[in-house]
Amino acid sequence: MTDTPASPLRIAIAGLGTVGAGVIRLLGTNHDLISARAGRAIEVVAVSARDRTKDRGIDIASYAWEDDMTALASRDDVDVVVELVGGSDGPALACSRAALLAGKGLVTANKAMIAHHGLALAEQAERAAVPLKFEAAVAGGIPVVKGLREGTSANALTTIYGILNGTCNYILSEMEATGADFAETLAEAQRLGYAEADPTFDIEGIDAAHKLAILAAIGFGARIDFDAVRTTGIVQVRAADIAQADALGFVIRLIAQVDVETGTDGEERLLQRVRPCLVAKDHPLAPVDGPTNAVVAEGNFSGRLLFQGAGAGDGPTASAVVADLIDIARGEVGAPFSMPVAQLSAMPPAEPGHRMERTYLRFTVKDRPGVLAEITAAMRDADVSIESLIQPGRAREGGEVLVAMVTHEGREGNIGKALELLEGSESLTAQPLVLPILPH
Repeated sequence: MTDTPASPLRIAIAGLGTVGAGVIRLLGTNHDLISARAGRAIEVVAVSARDRTKDRGIDIASYAWEDDMTALASRDDVDVVVELVGGSDGPALACSRAALLAGKGLVTANKAMIAHHGLALAEQAERAAVPLKFEAAVAGGIPVVKGLREGTSANALTTIYGILNGTCNYILSEMEATGADFAETLAEAQRLGYAEADPTFDIEGIDAAHKLAILAAIGFGARIDFDAVRTTGIVQVRAADIAQADALGFVIRLIAQVDVETGTDGEERLLQRVRPCLVAKDHPLAPVDGPTNAVVAEGNFSGRLLFQGAGAGDGPTASAVVADLIDIARGEVGAPFSMPVAQLSAMPPAEPGHRMERTYLRFTVKDRPGVLAEITAAMRDADVSIESLIQPGRAREGGEVLVAMVTHEGREGNIGKALELLEGSESLTAQPLVLPILPH
């Protein structure tokens, strides 16, 4: 008696950009290996994109073409739709909803869509008893979604944090290496293709916030609440801050972090933040440079886990997409956010004012007598203890100087109070930069 070969998993791909082309290339190059690991072949049967005639460096002549990507969902020869269009709404969302409504599995690399509509899509997938997978939506080729959803499933996590945006990480580490300022480094990143023509989502921290909201749901069993993510980008960071951090034994990285706390009322609250931080040079995240991503998860039994690798690009992202397809081919469905949507908790946002941390503060001020006394008086009145004070020489035109300080550990709310006391001061010529120091 011989075994009957399993029928192929038939997929349709919406979006043939860098990642879509990468998926087709990967499925072709590693066809035999993927089939062996999946237990059956994975075959592309149909595709959809904006321009049928565009040269993408791949042969799509053998695939059915649909001008309307939502039509992929109604095809009888498709088992899974792979959405690689991008955007939180519009065609990507319409295509995804249509796929699940038609009883097709859905694989997506779309972090914005999952951050804004992931719960509704997961409910759709549950009703249809079909898989919804999005490994490629967070940290490119790093299997952090699977790692948290499955690898840490026996643990109560205390925190998840890391470097989730390759563009910001490239800019900050290049500023480190070259001494160039932010605007110059951003322009170079755009020239090299590490930053978009409109880099707002990256440099303002929005991209990292999308990914963090997804990880928070998976790691803490929380309903996604993207609007609760406190987000600060890197546009205020200057070469002088990079140099000062280096002199103090730190690097600057954009850190996305989420943890849970239990209030005096017994209610669990979630604190989600994206902000540039000073990271000690011997911290596991300090050596992570260029467009690399890294995520740290700390569990009560597993201890500290570090996931690190390429956070973007056609190869790594395509690898994550195909890994999801292999899981589906094996019959692995599972809850997209570790547990059914009805069991996810609606955790209110935590207020960070009582939290203790050390902080780096940088002020741009007029070079005139009394300015330093004004700043230190505000710190005193807000009960902020200064560990060290740095006033570099006159380095800016117009009589401006930079004054930097590092505080002893104290309440976050006290820093905010000090800045409120200085608000409207004629001595300050720019918004102060506040960089927390990441605990080791």
